[in-house]
Amino acid sequence: MLSVSNISKRFPGAEEPVLSRITFTVSRGERVGVPGPNGCGKTPLLRIILGEEVADSGSVQFTPPDLRVGYLPQGLDVADETPLWDVLFPHAAALRTVEADVERLADAMASADGDELDDLLTAYDVALEQLEYLSQQAEPGQYESVLAGLDLDHLPLDTPVGTLSGGQKTRLGLASLLANDPRLLVLDEPTNHLDVTALEWLEGWLRTFDGGVLVVSHDRTFLDETVTRIVAIDDQTHTARIYDGNYSAYVATVRSELDRQWAQWRDQQVEIARMQADARQTMARAVRKENATNNDQQRRYAKKVAKRAQSKATRLRKYLESEDRVDKPELSWSLKLDFGDLPTTGQDVIFLEDLAIGYTPDTPLLRDLNLTLRAGERVAVLGPNGHGKSTLLKTIVGDMPALAGRVRIGSSVQIGYLAQEQETLDPRSNPLEVLQAEAPLSHTDARSFLHFFLFAGDDVFTPVGSLSYGERARLMLAVLVARGANLLVLDEPINHLDVPSRELFEQALEVFQGSVLAVVHDRYFVDRFATTVWHIADGALTEDIREPLFA
Repeated sequence: MLSVSNISKRFPGAEEPVLSRITFTVSRGERVGVPGPNGCGKTPLLRIILGEEVADSGSVQFTPPDLRVGYLPQGLDVADETPLWDVLFPHAAALRTVEADVERLADAMASADGDELDDLLTAYDVALEQLEYLSQQAEPGQYESVLAGLDLDHLPLDTPVGTLSGGQKTRLGLASLLANDPRLLVLDEPTNHLDVTALEWLEGWLRTFDGGVLVVSHDRTFLDETVTRIVAIDDQTHTARIYDGNYSAYVATVRSELDRQWAQWRDQQVEIARMQADARQTMARAVRKENATNNDQQRRYAKKVAKRAQSKATRLRKYLESEDRVDKPELSWSLKLDFGDLPTTGQDVIFLEDLAIGYTPDTPLLRDLNLTLRAGERVAVLGPNGHGKSTLLKTIVGDMPALAGRVRIGSSVQIGYLAQEQETLDPRSNPLEVLQAEAPLSHTDARSFLHFFLFAGDDVFTPVGSLSYGERARLMLAVLVARGANLLVLDEPINHLDVPSRELFEQALEVFQGSVLAVVHDRYFVDRFATTVWHIADGALTEDIREPLFA
């Protein structure tokens, strides 16, 4: 269905290509995942495949050439006033136009005769044919199962897109894509803003989809549940390797290869050290022999020993230059977190006492909450979108008033809050200004600190409003670290982070001595870090105590 052959791309002024000789295929029934780190070239690759950008070399071929391709971008680029129906049915505007034409022609025929009537009848027949075709394409029954699976079936089809949440917009774009029956799906971060219920529905749908799928995603569980092959783009060489199996199989293979490379490199270092020592000792023996005697025969012997030393040095040089020499494995430079020493809290960090949350006292989202978050506990908040997860966090940190009851914060607790859409950041400031407003750091120290969060060089002067979601998330994490928070309240903290950054964030939480309360949809992340799960749905909160992979 899709054949990508030797695609290379270098942007003007760049020293290195963003893509180098990328080759892979997507056949019918295959689901291919691209999980590479941010900046490795995933977006340019998708744009080249879709014809939105031209490669420097290589080719993209669809089979058949008129293959129906459905593309889901990261954001839904639709005007706020657009009704849902127009998004779900791309020909809706054409349908309305044809309906108006049919009505206009019918009115005109009522008062026409002769040749004029014949012309109107011909036009009327054509308009009716178009109306019948477009009406069949717009049959609501095609969309019902998709809308229900993505929890959008309760919304009237004339609802303006601007009134939807970020998660609903993502699901609407996905519904529009799936309902229009593509044969090849190209999905760019399809799991962003999807809750667990929608994620599991999408996974089930993709497993039964008989077309081809190419998906860029940082959701490791989603990749485990759906893909059959991995295209891994190296962020250093910008080349790609193909791995059979899902994400976990890919990780296992890479780790095995890396372990083997480390072992070979260590063995090689031992051999290099032995050869260097041998050459030095032989040369030292020759020098001692030559300096210790005036005997011509002994001096000739010393010169022979020196030649052997030079020969050994030559062998060492050839060994180091050999193509068989194993390079030292490189550790990728990615997000680095160190939460440092934190203020000590009491045994109990948060108390929820008869708490009710929501927007109106008559219809609270949750009520009668009596819960305690203890020191060192890591709580994941799960549940469908729109049922109160973010509202609960905002109430706990004081951004929203409680409808009833109260939230009590324990002694010496310092809260670090990461909002879902980073609305706490001033779009007019830059990362350097944001950090220096939070911590007493000099200009040099602040730039060095931000460097650990991948803000290098002049990146620290980029306005926040121009940063990507992932860059804003990294900046907010830097702020939390600088504040010395011992309670992290995180609303979708990893939603826009790539896989390496997610994994390093998990490692930071592993050594973080404080407490964590996080709304997270990444099931892989939840399984690794959560000691407790608060599940919110249909006005109720249930608590599940569990053992994480690291405790």
